[in-house]
Amino acid sequence: MSPAASAPPLISLRDAGARFGPTVALRDVSFTVHRGERLAVVGANGSGKSTLLRLLHGLQAAQGERELHAPAGAARPVLAMLFQRPFLLSVSVRWNVLIALWLRGVPRREREARCRDALARVGLLAMAPRQARELSGGQQQRLALARAWALRPDVLLLDEPTASLDPSAKREVESLIDEVACDGTTLVMATHNLGQAKRLASRVLYLDAGRLAADMPVKDFFDPATNHAASLFLKGELPWT
Repeated sequence: MSPAASAPPLISLRDAGARFGPTVALRDVSFTVHRGERLAVVGANGSGKSTLLRLLHGLQAAQGERELHAPAGAARPVLAMLFQRPFLLSVSVRWNVLIALWLRGVPRREREARCRDALARVGLLAMAPRQARELSGGQQQRLALARAWALRPDVLLLDEPTASLDPSAKREVESLIDEVACDGTTLVMATHNLGQAKRLASRVLYLDAGRLAADMPVKDFFDPATNHAASLFLKGELPWT
């Protein structure tokens, strides 16, 4: 058993599915997210990656069972989600974070300090008075990450967080995601970037046409000797060498 598998569970799906009208997006998906894991969700376009993240968060109604785990007497895990194109309010950088903290129910006396800490962490403290929608794409994604991190989530869900960024901004955001994970936040990240999955993940979920076709440690997923379910997908996306 891997160290992650022996850690406390945070979210479980059992025979979960989702459909949009006649279209089945996910079917019969079962797995558990454990504290401290870094999960990469990979698969072709339309395989159900974004739907899976929304289902884990609770934004998408699930067929089957979704369970949030909490030790006896403890609060349920806090979830936050980062989208490929961050939704930012038409207010300042500072207020984008403060409003999120207010909605989360953080006491007023804590909000300003947590806001400043989060913005400083992503290098945006000096831009706190600026309008959020005037930032560059990379800065907007860093702000969205700061807003999510300020909530101190147990699980951070990321949907293609660097897909629309240039290489420099991509490296910055990847570095920040790694820092958040090193602090103990559990990650579940959908990505088309297989190099990113190798760099950031400890476990890979491979979706194929809405089904969970593989669930294995990252080193096994990228090993052609052990990974048969996703070998054709990988060969089309990334040379084995």
